[in-house]
Amino acid sequence: MAQLMFVLSILVVFIAVIGFVYTYRLGRQQKWQEELDGPIPKGVQQHIFLRNPVFLAYLLPILLAVIVIFYLAIRYGYGK
Repeated sequence: MAQLMFVLSILVVFIAVIGFVYTYRLGRQQKWQEELDGPIPKGVQQHIFLRNPVFLAYLLPILLAVIVIFYLAIRYGYGK
């Protein structure tokens, strides 16, 4: 059961990373096409990644998955 959880956890992280990279590239492509609705506020310009909810939506589940993977690895003695 622990091996299945480990494999599924790795799969989830892999899918999340692919989605993050795809979203990042899509955002950069739209930036190059100059399809902006209006000026970006100064606070967002200074913290472009922290103020973007799409990036946070990818980052938080990835961090949670990594924590769960390490917890399960320690709990079930992975590597012993």
